Amino acid sequence: MATPLSAEETLAALQAEGLTVHEHAGWATHNRDAATGKSFGPVIGVLIHHTAGHNDKELCFKGRSDLPGPLCHSWLGKTDGLWMIGHGRTNHAGAVDLDVLNALREEKSPLPLDNQADADGNDCLYGLEIENTGKSDDPYPDAQYRQAVLWAAALCRAHGWSEKSVAGHKEVQPGKIDPSFDMDDFRAEVKKQLDLTVGKTAPTKPTPTKPTPTKPTPTKPTTGKASKPRVDLSRLVKAAKTDPGAKQGHVSYMAGTNLTEAALVKLGYLAKTYAGDGSFGTTTIAAYAKWQRHLGYTGTEADGTPGKISLGKLGDTTGLFTVVA
Repeated sequence: MATPLSAEETLAALQAEGLTVHEHAGWATHNRDAATGKSFGPVIGVLIHHTAGHNDKELCFKGRSDLPGPLCHSWLGKTDGLWMIGHGRTNHAGAVDLDVLNALREEKSPLPLDNQADADGNDCLYGLEIENTGKSDDPYPDAQYRQAVLWAAALCRAHGWSEKSVAGHKEVQPGKIDPSFDMDDFRAEVKKQLDLTVGKTAPTKPTPTKPTPTKPTPTKPTTGKASKPRVDLSRLVKAAKTDPGAKQGHVSYMAGTNLTEAALVKLGYLAKTYAGDGSFGTTTIAAYAKWQRHLGYTGTEADGTPGKISLGKLGDTTGLFTVVA
């Protein structure tokens, strides 16, 4: 179990995985915590849904007459990309099987049969709604499916979880059929993504303490903050020296660059428009130079190329990452 990511940490994790993230107005404070008197977390995994419709981003934000929004943490459109919808407790999982929650918490595979609904999944699961009717004549575009994989991998990586912390709604709540693709195949793709950058940008996976609750409501002791993503200094320096002179869109170190840009955006040194493309270009160089001058560096020490001290202070000040040399 882990403490939920902050809104800023969530954005940084998703962008570091290579996702372009759109933010719905008000998403960072849009949740059901106050209305229900329940806080979100500790978290144990991620849950994948399909929306059973189209053009339903606003529906997921506002909710329905019988189910107030937000209805997910993120919404993934067929062509509109990934959108942040809520942060905190959202109405996406509902009543789920406690045995399945325990299996996700302990990362056991295969998941047990969801034959009862005796626990609250909204307490402890991140939720993604994918725009799709769920019918056989409505395929998932490759790009959309890939973004769903990256979304799940990003949150798992941020918390040190494996693909075994990922489930479909149909696997946790009796009677549900979403998502309409094979979850074993999906988890296999998440595993490939997590393996792709192990030891480079991923935090060291902790050994989670996962007590087995005996009551219908899962026991959720308070735990420390999740490990932050790591930025490799040598790879980032190489990107800062390579990307500005390369062709437009060239990317040397996407994860580290996106985290650095997210930190510069947070401190006001870089406009959000120029962040998240993975390229440490001239605009990022100029923004980083401003950060170096803020720290008191001058001349060649403020040329926009990251150094260990300045990068470490950027990560510490924003809380978005740690630095490895």
